[in-house]
Amino acid sequence: MCMALERRLHLLLDEARYRRVAAAARRRQTSVAAVIRDAIDKALPDDADKKRAAADAILAAEPVPVPETVEELKAEIRAAHARRL
Repeated sequence: MCMALERRLHLLLDEARYRRVAAAARRRQTSVAAVIRDAIDKALPDDADKKRAAADAILAAEPVPVPETVEELKAEIRAAHARRL
């Protein structure tokens, strides 16, 4: 993902956290800042990521039987509503 970086952030970390982030950056051959941006993206996905994950889950779901007529579908919906009352 390539985007313009517009905000500067001063972040204080304890030594243990910094060592973990720096080690990850070395393994990935990237900057500490890139590791932190990736962690933010994973921990706080934007709405598009959430919607994509939901769509993927729906598409991966097993098929279910569907009534053949509109009347049967309406009856099934009414029955489901009645069970929840």
